Amino acid sequence: NIAEGAGRGSNKEFSHFLNIALGSAYELETQLILAQEFGFLSMPELMTLMGKLILLQKMICSFKVALVAKS
Repeated sequence: NIAEGAGRGSNKEFSHFLNIALGSAYELETQLILAQEFGFLSMPELMTLMGKLILLQKMICSFKVALVAKS
């Protein structure tokens, strides 16, 4: 979604695709929790992945804020 949005013609469109990417990241968060609950991930594995995912979510949000400020 981020790559597709980068190819769009305006920052407004790009921002829309960043929102979609953020929504996908939150969806992945739910899927990781379920994977741990069903025994596919250990708690340490979940915590490692969640830490990385939260960092990615923050990066997308920061990118969006910077993009909107640039407009």
